[in-house]
Amino acid sequence: QVQLVESGGGLVQAGNSLRLSCAASTRTFRNNAMGWFRQAPGKEREERECVAAISWNSANIYYADSVNGRFTISRDNAKNTVYLQMNNLKPEDTAVYYCAARDTSVVSPRVYDYASWGQGTQVTVSS
Repeated sequence: QVQLVESGGGLVQAGNSLRLSCAASTRTFRNNAMGWFRQAPGKEREERECVAAISWNSANIYYADSVNGRFTISRDNAKNTVYLQMNNLKPEDTAVYYCAARDTSVVSPRVYDYASWGQGTQVTVSS
C-alpha cells in the first residue's frame, strides 16, 4: 500500500480558494492513478464522492459535475505529490477531503477501486 498524507484544509468563506496537497510515500508513484474524494457530514465511507481523479501521466482527468470548472487536479511525479486547487468554494463543498491511490494507472471515480487512503483533511466553507 501507498502511504498518503493530505494537507491544506481549513475554514474559508464562500467564494474563496484552497489548495490541497497529498504526499505519497512510494517509489512507484508513476504507476498510481490518484483521486480526491470527499465525505460530507452524515455520509458513510462508501458514500464518498470522487471530486477529481488523474491518471499517471495527467492525460486523463475526471471531475464530478459538482466541481467541474471550479476545481483543478494536478500531479508532480517528481515530488510524489498530487494537488487539488479549489476555487469559488461553496458551503456545499464542506466535507472531509481524502486523497486516494489506485494500484493501476487508470482513472476511476469509484471508491472501491482505490486501495490506499490518506487520513483526510477538513474543508469548511462558511456562507
